[in-house]
Amino acid sequence: MIRTLGSREVYANRWMRVREDEVAFADGSRGIYGVVDKSDGVGLIALGAGTIHLVEQYRYTQQRRRWEIPQGAWEFAPDADVATMARGELREETGLEAGRLDKIGELAMANGFVAQRLHVFVARDLSQGSPQREKTEFDMVHHEWKLAEFEAMLRSGTIDDSTTLAAYALAKLHGVL
Repeated sequence: MIRTLGSREVYANRWMRVREDEVAFADGSRGIYGVVDKSDGVGLIALGAGTIHLVEQYRYTQQRRRWEIPQGAWEFAPDADVATMARGELREETGLEAGRLDKIGELAMANGFVAQRLHVFVARDLSQGSPQREKTEFDMVHHEWKLAEFEAMLRSGTIDDSTTLAAYALAKLHGVL
């Protein structure tokens, strides 16, 4: 068992808090853990008839544009109902409204240093409206891909977003795809 002896905030903004915890291990030795605290988020496998909806955006940390499933968190409402958040993120990023929304699981984002869970939903019976993107998403692109094209993009590494791959694996395990 690891015991927390102390904790100090190193950095904070509206999206995350970074802290450094002093810890004691079971053998009595001491160490530190750097932890990123983020509010829970959602990821959506949005399905049409043999298709999946993805968004592409510039990811600053990777210095390139990436295709991925619609996903996000509501830092302004960290305790929001996750189904409400899922519907909101889908509408915001793609303009889609889901007639049916089913939660298929949760993912730990990066167990070693991030305290955040991602609630994964499958959205079906979709109708198209207008996206309601945040100003930071001004360059986001929404596209509907055939499932075979999407899987080829995963195999080739064109899509390398771990959230997208993990959500896809959950959907496959649940027999959704």
